[in-house]
Amino acid sequence: MNNRAGSYKNNLSGEMAYQSFVPTPLPPVPPLDMDDELVELLVKANKELALLSGIAARIPNMDLFVTMYVRKEALLSSQIEGTQATLDDVLNPLIEKNANRDVSDVVNYIKATDFALARLKELPLCIRLLKETHAVLMQDVRGQEKSPGEFRTSQNWIGGAGSTIKNARYIPPSPDDMVEAMSDLEKYLNADDSLDLLIRAGLIHYQFETIHPFLDGNGRIGRLLITLFLMEKGALSTPALYISYFLKKNRIEYYDRITEVRRTGSYEQWIKFFLQALHESAQDAIETVDRLSALHNENVALIGAPDRTTQNVLKVFRYLETNPIIEIKKTAKALSLSYNAVSRAVSVLAEKGILEQTDKQSRTRIFSYSAYLDILRKDT
Repeated sequence: MNNRAGSYKNNLSGEMAYQSFVPTPLPPVPPLDMDDELVELLVKANKELALLSGIAARIPNMDLFVTMYVRKEALLSSQIEGTQATLDDVLNPLIEKNANRDVSDVVNYIKATDFALARLKELPLCIRLLKETHAVLMQDVRGQEKSPGEFRTSQNWIGGAGSTIKNARYIPPSPDDMVEAMSDLEKYLNADDSLDLLIRAGLIHYQFETIHPFLDGNGRIGRLLITLFLMEKGALSTPALYISYFLKKNRIEYYDRITEVRRTGSYEQWIKFFLQALHESAQDAIETVDRLSALHNENVALIGAPDRTTQNVLKVFRYLETNPIIEIKKTAKALSLSYNAVSRAVSVLAEKGILEQTDKQSRTRIFSYSAYLDILRKDT
């Protein structure tokens, strides 16, 4: 069964025999059929992404939103893989004390994203950058025994829990073919291609998932790769796009459409789905930024003009926009303020209805910026 997406190759013999998939290098040959539907989806996705970049450039506190966005994307991307954690778990200021494995997965994804974005300023998008990012993703978590930061040297396969190579849904390239396929993909990442960047991002994500170069974490690295590619090429000015919500909501279709490329060579149906994902994700990001921005302005007005009395209250408020669940001692340390100064500021914010105490049971008082969290919790 060969088609333009690749072919199956026989490995081993007798009882041990199995077939692995060998993907054809990108771009597709013959070229993509740019029918009216695909072109229309492409125009819509580009328009929304341009709008998002425009808003990002205009909003003074965009970096605050990005911090929260990265956390939300990390959570959603990990939930696709079955991770059971909530946004509140990830934002809990006492996280170090009680982090369960699911929360650690998400926290590592946040670290991996921050690491990759910083590294992208020094390195082109390449195998080395992906391996280094994978090492951060897998540090001290449950995939730790699965060669963090290294490509696999054994055959892997995809299937339900407990599946074997015999009844696997999909068997990626054997280790030798995988190394060659990743080398081809690295060339494509940095090659000139007349295809639109959004289409290229979709092809790259598909190809990476098909190659499955790591023993674990391929889905999360593959989704992060979309953001990294679009940012490196200038199609996205900020990582404020969380495509994982759309992919989580349509998880079965997401996997089915990727499978369909391998089955029939139809890249087109996958690219249409991917462009729809980008379009809806950008729309969602614009709405969220608008709502968070309005909330910010409303609360700054409530606090009042910056003077000696509001100085610390504003400091704590700004801290809340990246840490919407706080405890006084940790906040005081982070802001280099005294415990009492933070305590007073928290009281003022609580009086104004901006903060509320959430955990009345424990010895440590926890406060949360509920209106902000409600906007971010949407879809998680």
